[in-house]
Amino acid sequence: MVYGRSSERQKQGACTFSPSASSKYSPQQMVTPAQPPKSADSRSSPYSAESVGSDSGAAPFDICVSGSKGPIKLNPSLLDINRAKRRDREFTKDVAPFQYLRPGMVLLKRFIKPTDQVKIVKVCQQLGVGSGGFYRPGYRDGAMLRLWMMCLGKNWDPDSRSYGDTRPFDGAQPPTIPEEFRKYVQDAIQASHELSTQHIGAVNAVEELPLMSPDICLVNFYNSSGKLGLHQDKDESRSSLDKGLPVVSFSLGDTTEFLYGDVRDEGKVSRVDLESGDVLIFGGKSRLIFHGVSNMKPKTAPKWLTDETNLRPGRLNLTFRQY
Repeated sequence: MVYGRSSERQKQGACTFSPSASSKYSPQQMVTPAQPPKSADSRSSPYSAESVGSDSGAAPFDICVSGSKGPIKLNPSLLDINRAKRRDREFTKDVAPFQYLRPGMVLLKRFIKPTDQVKIVKVCQQLGVGSGGFYRPGYRDGAMLRLWMMCLGKNWDPDSRSYGDTRPFDGAQPPTIPEEFRKYVQDAIQASHELSTQHIGAVNAVEELPLMSPDICLVNFYNSSGKLGLHQDKDESRSSLDKGLPVVSFSLGDTTEFLYGDVRDEGKVSRVDLESGDVLIFGGKSRLIFHGVSNMKPKTAPKWLTDETNLRPGRLNLTFRQY
């Protein structure tokens, strides 16, 4: 997602991976309109008209708790890990693996395999503590946003709402997008085409969600109180937007309530829970939908994920797009 100054210049992104699709996936499941709580001023931007700067002087933010801090923690046994994974699968066994939310917008539930979720967290942690890693954007008055951001491929500047080769406040170059991440994106788009065929036909599936080769990834970490107001992702090139090239979003960690709709009005949006391993894709006619995060659901991250990665309480969100 993006953090702009006005509803006309905002943006953000999202997540994906995985197993090839098959006919075993259940029919589409529509998400019904919701009435999420209104913000203090529904006309304001996701953050503030004064959104600039950062805590650039602070030490690099680590999305994982250091093993050297606090009491000694024994690594879980393979038996414990497998039991936790089985409990996690059992908890969501009745959830439709594929949800067709609206034309150009689909949700792939638990699409990222557990081993890949662990891998993504660890790679983001390593990149995040290095040059161009996680920082916390802030306001001119000194207030800080309730999330930490890292850009991959190209840097996105919240102040100018534009992309560049370096980060303005420290000159750091954004890390490159790992090739394995690109592969996950391609797998998710392909799976969405195969699954969408059941609902709209093979030819129209590609028209609804065009192919995309990501060269940008915004990585956001939200703590347990993280939120993001309704906004549009519209800072990519005019060609990319005109073609409706999709945003592909990965969710890892705690569950969050995701809002989306045609207008920037919290009383007229729909909502859906995004859980760890979910991949949300929106493009085509839904490329410029308004979307946001209304609230986090603490302590909902899979235990096996936090045990194996030491991921802090919160949600890790990767959003891929093509400039």
